[in-house]
Amino acid sequence: MCGRYRVSRRKQIIEQHFDAPGEEDWNPRYNIAPTQPVPVIRQHPKEPHRVFSLMRWGLIPSWAKDASGAARMINARSETAHVLPAFRDAMKSRRCLIPADGFYEWKRTGTLKQPFCFEVSGDELFAFAGLWERWRDPNGEWVSSCSILTTTPNAVTSQVHDRMPVILSKEAYELWLDPGFTDVAALSHLLKPYDERDMRFYPVSNRINQASNDDPECSLPTEVIEAQNRLF
Repeated sequence: MCGRYRVSRRKQIIEQHFDAPGEEDWNPRYNIAPTQPVPVIRQHPKEPHRVFSLMRWGLIPSWAKDASGAARMINARSETAHVLPAFRDAMKSRRCLIPADGFYEWKRTGTLKQPFCFEVSGDELFAFAGLWERWRDPNGEWVSSCSILTTTPNAVTSQVHDRMPVILSKEAYELWLDPGFTDVAALSHLLKPYDERDMRFYPVSNRINQASNDDPECSLPTEVIEAQNRLF
């Protein structure tokens, strides 16, 4: 799974990279946690351009009675998303890009968990394959939310975890975002492990364990946690 990630670029950089202007503001984040607002790139449904917006991380199905299950919907398995009620409609026509420049995973050793940061091509901005949905809350307000698709790990991520987020190549953006393309089976070739030759990972401080810690120090390389620094 992917339970924490980083988007340390300013809004203007994200907009330029994905050619997607937007009205909502964004400040660099180093420790994004579930249910928090995150930047999302979508294709405009009626016009030939992309849009930058913020959504809640943790998909809330349109038919949900409340938002209590959102924290469990931060990820969707790419192998089954097209058949699960919570994700299948979004898989057909509400796909999105979720910008990032790093993500975190933990490796358990005995009673300890060591966090690691994963990057693409040496800190390059990239995009997770995402799904999004709209849900009306009890007050009648619309809430937009999203989920990150996951797949089997590559040779780099498998050293730490048995899943990894789907990272799309730039060449795949147009097809993935096209809301008029509903042939889910034809998209399966995009949902594969990213090329391990373009990835690296390194240990980071256990400061990442606390969502309130959100600064550049969260993703700085550090020594592997010793036995006395237990996960709390």
